[in-house]
Amino acid sequence: MKTLLFLIAFFPSLAWVQPDLDGINQALRSGNADALGVYFAPTVEIAILDKEDRYAKADAVRVMKDFFSQNRPSSFSQVHQGESKGGNMHYAIGELQSSGSSYRVYLLLQESGNSYSIQQLRIDRE
Repeated sequence: MKTLLFLIAFFPSLAWVQPDLDGINQALRSGNADALGVYFAPTVEIAILDKEDRYAKADAVRVMKDFFSQNRPSSFSQVHQGESKGGNMHYAIGELQSSGSSYRVYLLLQESGNSYSIQQLRIDRE
């Protein structure tokens, strides 16, 4: 036990740290595509229901604006978050509620320095 505490105290990089996704969660909760776009990588894979494609950041924001205009979110809650074995990719799963439907949202994020960028966003009907 002392060894474990010693390692964590002197090697903080060994401690498992999850990204802070509050900004992303808030953007999804409010249906704010511009705020969500801040977290997009230069190219993003977006899959919404049966339509899937790779988009430049600005186009990805437009796709999300279209989705949010047709499915105005009433709530979003993150239900799970994890990390790849290599440690530089993170994922999050959440539930998005709109006026008439429930959706499962999957996010794949890549770590770069102290920030995270969304590489993939998938929205499926529950």
